[in-house]
Amino acid sequence: MHMNTPSRSTIRLTRRGRLVLIATGAVVAGTAVAVPLLSLGGEEEKKPTTLVIPEGWRSGQIYHAVDKALALPAGTTKKSLAKANLKLPNDAEGNPEGYLFPATYPLEQNGKKATPEQLLAFMVDTANKKFNGAPIAAGAQRNAMNVYQAVTIASIIQAEAATKADMGKVARVVFNRLERGMPLQMDSTINYALNRATLKTTEADTRIDSPYNSYQRMGLPPTPIDNPGEDAVRAAISPTPGDWLYFVTVKPGDTRFTADYAEHQRNVAEFNRNQQSSPKAK
Repeated sequence: MHMNTPSRSTIRLTRRGRLVLIATGAVVAGTAVAVPLLSLGGEEEKKPTTLVIPEGWRSGQIYHAVDKALALPAGTTKKSLAKANLKLPNDAEGNPEGYLFPATYPLEQNGKKATPEQLLAFMVDTANKKFNGAPIAAGAQRNAMNVYQAVTIASIIQAEAATKADMGKVARVVFNRLERGMPLQMDSTINYALNRATLKTTEADTRIDSPYNSYQRMGLPPTPIDNPGEDAVRAAISPTPGDWLYFVTVKPGDTRFTADYAEHQRNVAEFNRNQQSSPKAK
């Protein structure tokens, strides 16, 4: 660990890790998330015509959503990956995480019910058009990284930023830590490793043996940790100027970024006081 980095027992970098300390329950990614489907109006219930993939969903959630939208047995879409022939970057090694682009997709193609392979290919093709265009590709190169690395950073931004306005600052924290040789220490990567959407990040959690454990492993995780939207990708290639190394959401709408660890500790203490005095904590 970098000599200027506080010990893992005292630091919490991310807002989500802080917020879940007072959570009363956990949501398991994929199985507990309602599939948002747009359907046609009318007196009689009609089959949905489109599938909406929200920003920040993980691949497992998307497979589940496609299965449900197409009325297929659970696990069908995931099994279809082998024959989907997705046009993924070499760095992905066949894993579409990060490239199932959040958007609205038709459930029929050429008058016929879409297949899981067609929907996944549509998502990946959409991602390639978005990510490989001049603005994103040039922005990644400008920041000395390839597009896949930019998408990986964008996925962390998508998971960590409280608001669109915070995305550029979160991106800067990631870049500043990478440049200083500091571990990212992002709770969102721990969540991904444990296949959880919300959890209490314990000391034991930060010691798990996983390439996605950004407390133990240096650099970026091996793949994106969700499927980011355009705002997060733009933030990844155009981080807000600043020297920040830490951030915590003290209360809704008040995320504080700082380069000073002592100040960060004070911010965290204020967050804890707010949680202790909140009705939910009683």
